[in-house]
Amino acid sequence: MKTLYEQIIDVDKIASSNSTENIAEIISFGKKEMMSSASQDTKRTLLLAIDIQNDFMEDIGSLAVQGSKGDVERLTRWIYKNIEHLTQIICSLDSHSIAQIFHAGWWTDENGNQPPPFTIITYEDVAKGKWLAVNGENARSLEYVKNLESKGQKQLCIWPYHCLEGTKGAKLESEFTKMIYYHSSARNSTPLLIPKGQNPFTEMYGIIKAEYDKDNYINHPVLDAIKMFDEIYIAGEASSHCVLASTEQILEYLSNNGYSTAHITILEDCMSPITGFEDITRLSFDRLRDKYGIKIQKSTEISL
Repeated sequence: MKTLYEQIIDVDKIASSNSTENIAEIISFGKKEMMSSASQDTKRTLLLAIDIQNDFMEDIGSLAVQGSKGDVERLTRWIYKNIEHLTQIICSLDSHSIAQIFHAGWWTDENGNQPPPFTIITYEDVAKGKWLAVNGENARSLEYVKNLESKGQKQLCIWPYHCLEGTKGAKLESEFTKMIYYHSSARNSTPLLIPKGQNPFTEMYGIIKAEYDKDNYINHPVLDAIKMFDEIYIAGEASSHCVLASTEQILEYLSNNGYSTAHITILEDCMSPITGFEDITRLSFDRLRDKYGIKIQKSTEISL
């Protein structure tokens, strides 16, 4: 290729406030490659990148994932190496307000204290009045935690404020952004950016549906888009939560609707878990591999 990886990505500035995005220059680099349009691909290949946003980046994020810098470097190198055969990139974006059920501002105790980050709030806590919803939505909040527990979902965790709409933390990591638009320009392929997690009454780790919501929202446009590809590669942050939930939801839907799941590959060296979830994350992905026949590989092992 005419453009070197180092002309696009400054590895030292991954997850750094010093990163700069001259997108016009990046687009010009892509156009110089004179590659075939992605629309001409006979084998259509998708990268699904989950929540590669500043607030999940180590050193700069409010909910930093250790290992995320290396993940971004390896993923951008993989995109660069395989760009001629990568048809499209879809990115999910956590997108929140202050007033959401998993943020401290939603809750107070009888003394007016808000829960500290990483507090687990149980159905019993809310039923007994240990924690009260400050917005008058105690009944609906109680219903939510009750359904989480009855359905065996993750417990409600109070996360640090993260990915608040309009903030720098909600933005895609800058060096990764540059590679997205280099790919877009070189292959004439528009990236698809999908916000998630805007419903204040629920958590939405996965890109397809919430942990629980009474309206049973399903993101069918994303599912319909995914079905159009012959090979799907999944990466992002954090592997223990949003990547895992997205993968589970996609596999469940595809298998229930007669689509093969064997064409899905997890890029295991392009994602990292939240600290403390390492073992359960590895076991969960192994379980999905055994159940659905997906592949789990390092990016360095894959050439498209």
